[in-house]
Amino acid sequence: MFPSKIKPFLYLGIFYLIISLIIRIVFFFHPITTASFGFFEVIKVLSIGLLNDIFAFTLASTLLAVYFLFLSNSKYKKPYGSIIFGALVLFFLYILLIPNNIFNQYGGSISEVALAFVGIKTIFFGLMLFLPSKRIKIRNILYFITLLLYVLLIIFNAVSEYFFYNEFGVRYNFIAVDYLIYTNEVIGNIMESYPVVPLFSAILIVTLAVTWFIYKKTKDELLELPNFKQKMILLGSFVVLAGISLFGLSSLMQLRSDNVFADEIENNGLPKFYWAFTHNELDYFQFYPQIGQQEAEKKFLSQYSEPSLSRNIVSEQPELKKNVVLISIESLSADFMAHYGGTLKITPFLDSLADRSMMFTNLYATGNRTVRGLEALTLCIPPTAGESVIKRDDNKNKFTTGSVFKSKGYDVKFLYGGYSYFDNMQDFFAGNGYGIVDRNNFKPEEITFANVWGVADEDMAKKAIQTMNAEAKSGKPFFNHWMTVSNHRPFTYPDGRIDIPGTAKSRDGGVKYTDYSLRMFFEMAKKQDWYKNTVFVIIADHCASSAGKTELPMDKYRIPAMIFSEGFIEPQKFDKLMSQIDLMPTLFGLLNFNYQSKFLGQDVFKKEFQPKAYIATYQDLGLVKDGRLTIISPVKKVKQYSLQLESSSLAPEFKLHYDEKLMKDPDQKLVNDAVSAYQSTSFWLKEKKLNR
Repeated sequence: MFPSKIKPFLYLGIFYLIISLIIRIVFFFHPITTASFGFFEVIKVLSIGLLNDIFAFTLASTLLAVYFLFLSNSKYKKPYGSIIFGALVLFFLYILLIPNNIFNQYGGSISEVALAFVGIKTIFFGLMLFLPSKRIKIRNILYFITLLLYVLLIIFNAVSEYFFYNEFGVRYNFIAVDYLIYTNEVIGNIMESYPVVPLFSAILIVTLAVTWFIYKKTKDELLELPNFKQKMILLGSFVVLAGISLFGLSSLMQLRSDNVFADEIENNGLPKFYWAFTHNELDYFQFYPQIGQQEAEKKFLSQYSEPSLSRNIVSEQPELKKNVVLISIESLSADFMAHYGGTLKITPFLDSLADRSMMFTNLYATGNRTVRGLEALTLCIPPTAGESVIKRDDNKNKFTTGSVFKSKGYDVKFLYGGYSYFDNMQDFFAGNGYGIVDRNNFKPEEITFANVWGVADEDMAKKAIQTMNAEAKSGKPFFNHWMTVSNHRPFTYPDGRIDIPGTAKSRDGGVKYTDYSLRMFFEMAKKQDWYKNTVFVIIADHCASSAGKTELPMDKYRIPAMIFSEGFIEPQKFDKLMSQIDLMPTLFGLLNFNYQSKFLGQDVFKKEFQPKAYIATYQDLGLVKDGRLTIISPVKKVKQYSLQLESSSLAPEFKLHYDEKLMKDPDQKLVNDAVSAYQSTSFWLKEKKLNR
């Protein structure tokens, strides 16, 4: 009786191995597989592939093992059944009735998913508790659903791997992770590209048939459940097998041959997906169009007065050791501001500050995530394929804005209202010489409000003033980079500050509360002795959304930016096209800093400045220049759009929306400009040439 309990694993495992074998055979004969294979190489690929599949399935069946581990009749006996049921009901009511429960704080649909899961679990547990005569029938239904989910995932994964290989010629990589992030766009693309109804109907039919077969063959194993000792033996055996599988997969993934297709076919997609998710990289040189490396570097570096990666920046004026406060604002799209046509009056302070600042009216964010904005403002480099450098393993000892300030004797800090381990920020900033002030530095009495993202912006504003006062007493100038958090789902903040209640959980409220907090910060700063010797740089990290009609909709990357300093910066508007990576080199120019630069952004007030912007997702890399948007994408795709401003009543420098028309014949010079920029940046990062 006892060894037969592994029958469900065996049936599901055999089904998984059959499906995986079919996929491998399909890949061998797929037109995209241009390599040839000898007989022994085929045997090698299939053998290593079989081992990969066995190890992958063993690890993937962990949830099934946990499911069987908790199958028990004793938990329904008095008093345990009533206690467990009561706890489930209370947990369900907590999610349902408490507005600020832990799941709500994460925003999105997480609370609804948790409510549904706990609700279903509570209902089925209650049925099995109060209807003991129906317990086997109910357990069989749950078992069938469990098998159904496993079979569905096996089939769906196989279909997904086929379509992914069909497009890219590889197993899962970071693009597959990207597809999970951009779910709406991906689903829309699938709906338009494939016969969805027949495809999903076939998947459903096969899933039901296979599930029913396995269910009929194994359901009798639920009639008599293992005792505690038997469960421990089974669990111990599974843990050993899982350990062997983990080691085996890791070892097999290190195997490499001269035949890239052989490596991809023998691999298993699931561990490759996990590796891509944890390593955040996408190899430019495998997937994107290229030109000769020397040609790419020469072309890219020609934009600088000294055409080399490491350049001496020399000012004719004395250096100004002013304090600098860089405020990067979470998700502040340009169109929230009245200057850009916003009609909701949710940024009254920022609009008033812009009129007293040097405002960069035509500036574009490099990406659509906070880490991409932090990368642009700290490293001043174009975005690269995959995840931001901040989230990569090799993210330390880089040439940064902080390293320039430190070379001038500044106290350098990163300020963040949340826990800075999030998004790897602590690892990145600490690894590049920044001191860190985050939620860990707050005393309980200093926090008036907090949600899952951190303390409210007004609390961080007070902490920032406190930090800067301490720095000023040291006699050293300071550079502080403050990242705001309140304009982020779930958009909760203290009530009574603005005319939109925090319980409304609205984006408009999040924007207006951040604006309120910034006003409060400046009111406090103005009372400090260091205020008059301080330059404030205010810029968004990215826009509030990125979806649009094209891969890179221009209006979804336009962000406000300004430099403010009473008595130093004259109010003016700079309306030439520029990138987020140009802002800090421009600031260094205003401060007359002399330094050796590896920044790839430019001082926009230098005569050699070339108006352009880099905008990107994780895989689509764009260059905006000369009225064109050039996009390079995986599998060496190139697209180019002509850009025509749409008519509006706004002043020309504040018009946001472009009509992006796909060009049949791209301008090859601009294509080469885009390729040289992204290829050079990727190469320099890979070779650690952008390190200090």
